[in-house]
Amino acid sequence: MKYSFITIEGNIGAGKTTLANLLSNHFNARLILEEFAENPFLPKFYENQEQYAFPLELFFMAERYKQLKDLLQTKDIFQQVTISDYLFTKCLLFAKVNLPNEEFRLYQKLFDIINPQIVQPEILIYLHSPVHKLQENIKTRNRQYEQNIPNDYLFSLQETYTNYIKQHNIKTLFVDCSNADFINNENHLSVIIDALDKEYEDGQHYITLP
Repeated sequence: MKYSFITIEGNIGAGKTTLANLLSNHFNARLILEEFAENPFLPKFYENQEQYAFPLELFFMAERYKQLKDLLQTKDIFQQVTISDYLFTKCLLFAKVNLPNEEFRLYQKLFDIINPQIVQPEILIYLHSPVHKLQENIKTRNRQYEQNIPNDYLFSLQETYTNYIKQHNIKTLFVDCSNADFINNENHLSVIIDALDKEYEDGQHYITLP
């Protein structure tokens, strides 16, 4: 394995945590999973976005910062690779969608202070799924507060993610997950593992799962 820090990203329901778990098992890697269940504002946000978006995003940023800072500064001689199911920049991307302009500008100032202290991944695996598949996955995992997420919201997040990737020269494996089934189709996981063995320049590199 040529990478010591790999991050997986994608929209809500894209399969980030599933793939992170499978790759960490394959590579015997340390695993950093987003602790979304710890955020007390999350269920409230889906009921009243305008009221709870700012505390929701502040809580997520603080928790992600603490988690990444603690784990990435602690070396593990038995696990040389770390895999995370979120990118710290996710804070800014979700805030851009969720916050009104004035609150977003304040949030961005805080983000810009914190972000330089975070170790950035050497490669990003971005899972791109059509919105109808995201909705199927959301229904399947059955988190009650997610069941009424509108398609427009998922489209907005999708567009924000893809614009970020296009505008930044981060080394990215852009995976078409229209047919993805990492749990039941071993070939899909093998495609990702094989891709991580290849040499890439910075920028986007597209992968389609059979």
